[in-house]
Amino acid sequence: MNLKPYRDLKNYLKERYGEVVHRVPLDAGFSCPNRTDGHSGCIYCDPTGSGFTVDSSLDLKEQLESRMGTLRRKGVRKFMAYFQANSNTFAPVERLEAIYRQVIVEDVVVLDISTRPDLVAEEVLDLLDEFKKEIDVILELGLQSINPNTLSILNRGHTLAQFIDAVSRAKRHGLEVVAHVIANLPWDSREDVAEAARTLSVLGVNGVKIHSLYVVERTKLAEMLEEGTVELTTAEEFVERVIIFLEHLDRDVVIHRLVADPPLKGTVTGNWGLSKLKLLNMIEKKMIIEGRYQGSKALKTQNGK
Repeated sequence: MNLKPYRDLKNYLKERYGEVVHRVPLDAGFSCPNRTDGHSGCIYCDPTGSGFTVDSSLDLKEQLESRMGTLRRKGVRKFMAYFQANSNTFAPVERLEAIYRQVIVEDVVVLDISTRPDLVAEEVLDLLDEFKKEIDVILELGLQSINPNTLSILNRGHTLAQFIDAVSRAKRHGLEVVAHVIANLPWDSREDVAEAARTLSVLGVNGVKIHSLYVVERTKLAEMLEEGTVELTTAEEFVERVIIFLEHLDRDVVIHRLVADPPLKGTVTGNWGLSKLKLLNMIEKKMIIEGRYQGSKALKTQNGK
């Protein structure tokens, strides 16, 4: 029984697969079109493209098996192969098929692909559709903000319309879709955060990853912070925005993440010096004390949900 005021991933996976399922992050060596051919990339994006690093001497299968071995010794028996670093559909379909195929091994129950909304051509969706015959497939798409002006400031390199189109087409293929949003962007208002939740609910996304904005070295955002052209929100404001987002989100949407982990190295500022657990506790405690919960202010659809 889930006693949290939101639908968390851990309990959802236990309900679905009958036991704990652990996500294993992978770096398949992909790049990003927003960081190639003269593009400077998103203003917050760190050099790894994801905020995590792996042993570069390990190939994809070795990354997977090494991490699975560690987790097996802790009693974990089922896994999600998570292609995390950069844009994991940024390659010809033939190469994508060969790469994804490497992680379809025993005890991996989910193929989890993270990418950009402007990198999901129909042939990519067709490929993921084929993999669905063998394994559960999740497609993660970065949105970050519902506000087009904020998307421009972030230098995302895609539009809100492209995100909506990508989700709509992925859903037509029967794929599970997880959207990424940053709750405490200084250019967004609380209403932007609520509208993002409402829009994702109407689009029918299956899951959401909420991120806290952190600043790492060698990024445009770090330059802006040093120059004083941007002011970050407080931890209290982040907590309030997360709760506002959850209140306006359909209660069936699974929360894959509430708080991001800043990189271990090169972080200028992240999570206000607080641990991830501390922030999670702040969010949950505030929701419980104030009687707020996921979906309490969600739109009613034509289906009555």
